[in-house]
Amino acid sequence: MSTNWQLTGVIGISIEHYIDALAGIDLFSGFSKEELRGIFRSSHYEIKDYNKNQIIHLQNEICQSMDIILKGKVAVQKIDQEGNVLTVHIFTAREHIGANLLFSTSNTYPLTIVAESDAVILHLPQELILELGQSNLSFMVALLKVISDRMLILTDKIKAISFKTIRQRIIDFLTYEYHIQKNPVIKLNYSKKDLAERLGIQRSS
Repeated sequence: MSTNWQLTGVIGISIEHYIDALAGIDLFSGFSKEELRGIFRSSHYEIKDYNKNQIIHLQNEICQSMDIILKGKVAVQKIDQEGNVLTVHIFTAREHIGANLLFSTSNTYPLTIVAESDAVILHLPQELILELGQSNLSFMVALLKVISDRMLILTDKIKAISFKTIRQRIIDFLTYEYHIQKNPVIKLNYSKKDLAERLGIQRSS
């Protein structure tokens, strides 16, 4: 990924278009909109457009930013040597990626990050994250919570796909969707390919 951080990122995309969205994110709840404008006015960052299925970060790529999804969905995927894809998790607008890697001694992406749909992403370099943490305690607390939550997501996913039959994985998936949709009639808005990736099994299975 490019490290040429810019004030407005892609031409025509300004942070001003997303100030309301940022103010609604827990990480930035301790800042007023004017404070956010001031911080981003004097800091380096990048805003980029991504098309559906475009790779955002390759596995083993060095993490150089914490990414905030301003629009769209982003998938974390594991692709094996045979081309089989396991979708570990899907992040949606106002969620974050890379916070748990940015300050790690092993700061490479363990999996591939792909745009699940057309997406707009705000890339925040390490220097800006440090500035935000030093200027606002609530930001630092929220950041630590984000990092902890990411570890729980990974742990839960490993538990879900380890030593379980296809039947057990489907039951776990339906149980999860039941709690999310809060309805005994579960709507599956996925293709067979998407569902297979989420369950970590072959499509033919």
